Amino acid sequence: MRHTVRLSLLASVFVLSATAADDLAGAFKEGKASGQIRAFYIDRDYKPGVNRDGAAAGGYLKYETDSFYGFNAGAAFYTTNKLDHKSAVSGENDITLFGPNGDNETYLGEAYLQYKYGNTSFKAGRQKLDTPLAGSDDVRMLPNLFEAYVLTNTDVKDTTFIAAHVTQFAAGTFANAYNYTSGTGDVLALTSGYSGVANATNYVGNFTNMGMYAIGHDTKGVSVAAAVYSGIPGLKLQLWDYYAYDILNAVYAEANYGWSMGGGVAPYVAAQYIKEDDVGSSYATKVNSDFVGAKAGVKVANFDLYGAVSHNSKDSAAAINGGTITPWGGMPAYTQAMVSRHQFMAGTDTWKIAGNYDWKEMGINLNTGIYHVAFSMDELNGYSANRAWTAAESGFDIIYGPQAVKNLQLRFRGNFQRDYSPGSDRDEYRLIANYNF
Repeated sequence: MRHTVRLSLLASVFVLSATAADDLAGAFKEGKASGQIRAFYIDRDYKPGVNRDGAAAGGYLKYETDSFYGFNAGAAFYTTNKLDHKSAVSGENDITLFGPNGDNETYLGEAYLQYKYGNTSFKAGRQKLDTPLAGSDDVRMLPNLFEAYVLTNTDVKDTTFIAAHVTQFAAGTFANAYNYTSGTGDVLALTSGYSGVANATNYVGNFTNMGMYAIGHDTKGVSVAAAVYSGIPGLKLQLWDYYAYDILNAVYAEANYGWSMGGGVAPYVAAQYIKEDDVGSSYATKVNSDFVGAKAGVKVANFDLYGAVSHNSKDSAAAINGGTITPWGGMPAYTQAMVSRHQFMAGTDTWKIAGNYDWKEMGINLNTGIYHVAFSMDELNGYSANRAWTAAESGFDIIYGPQAVKNLQLRFRGNFQRDYSPGSDRDEYRLIANYNF
């Protein structure tokens, strides 16, 4: 194991241990262990090109103490381990399931101290975050993780206030999908949730300064403020502001509203908006981007059908020609596909249709879904060397929970990408088993 625990994360725990050992021992005794065992196989066929596959087993093991005068602590180890033979042809290995350079990896992904008093909680240290523009993006073996200080308050009825400062980012295994050496790889990575730095595979599982990970400059991190309101039946409003020191300021706003028409029919609508501008030293040069998305759907009995559209602005004088920059795993767009995330590229117009069916009324713990997404790319997209084109992706998702094995989830996913880049098609299948305990 090549990562070490920061002394600052453990100091307060040791102080508590020294001053109240007997009670603290009880807090540890009444604590809870949890985790997940995950097995993952992926097969991707490039047309033209090679076939890549990968298989891994791993997951995480977590322990969290019981509360002691409002305090509790937690820690979790994460691991991924290669199962298949490493091909002599590097291009045939899909490394999105593994650590840096396609290797096994084990590290301390969570190590935090938490305090709760009334309607206020404070959590400091390594932890998992899921927010619109900084998230775990848990789509391969291991998720993204963060070192952060997060304050949450719910004193105002039906409203949650969040204030946070995030200092470090540990990319999950999916970040390897966006490792590149030259060319336009930075545009693809920065608009898909990952690093704009070439040869960034060493960042996987390694807690790294937020600015260094994103664009290769040390910064003071990212400060976050948010408010989430759900006081009107069926309506949820949220507003987030991310101030990434010397890089950009991003505002995320979203509204969701759903209602019942009776007879098992429940329509819903949603809208989202992202605005980004450069700040401070402007290490990413000029940043100027607007993204807007909308979604409308209906739930009928066990069916859920929806359509979504989005548009990203463009600016020939801005970084990546005006696309939306999201380097820390944030991927909230209604119009993203399973793999293709072109909706944040400059000037892109996207539409998506999707539906799923829950088979529970037939006594089967099964959910099935299909989708199709089309991306109309502008010449300023930054990824295709000033070429406009249309990319598309269709896919399916099947999730099954065997009744004989509680907490086991089996998942079969497939996606079929057409003109991911001009002239490049891909077919991909994934088999996933998750056992939670």
